[in-house]
Amino acid sequence: MKTVAPDTSRTARWITPGGGVDPGETHVEAAVRELHEETGQVVTAVGDVVRVDDFEVSWDDADHTHGHAEFFVVRLPHFEVVDDDWTDDERTDILESRWFSLDDLTAIVEPVEPADLVDLLRTVLDSSAEA
Repeated sequence: MKTVAPDTSRTARWITPGGGVDPGETHVEAAVRELHEETGQVVTAVGDVVRVDDFEVSWDDADHTHGHAEFFVVRLPHFEVVDDDWTDDERTDILESRWFSLDDLTAIVEPVEPADLVDLLRTVLDSSAEA
């Protein structure tokens, strides 16, 4: 989805669905919940963790200084964004939603987070082709 950065720059960039882990929730449970909240997609499980990032948080209104992100593989036969569960902030901050082919993602000129998402996807696709 294309969203504005959560800081004063309000820079637009494309990001994957995701968000915080609620108390008592695993990262897998959070991924399933966030995918549903942000895209309307209902899944009962996600695939393997394909990336882990630990980073400093520099958002203006952040209530924490460090972040931890885990990226999972989710394969869907069809995808259409449903925004029924978006919060007011998401309705303000999400500018556009779409699903990209790898070729489409490679061709866009706007920022993507993580910046090396194309390389990550190539690695995931190559490893699944070998399996």
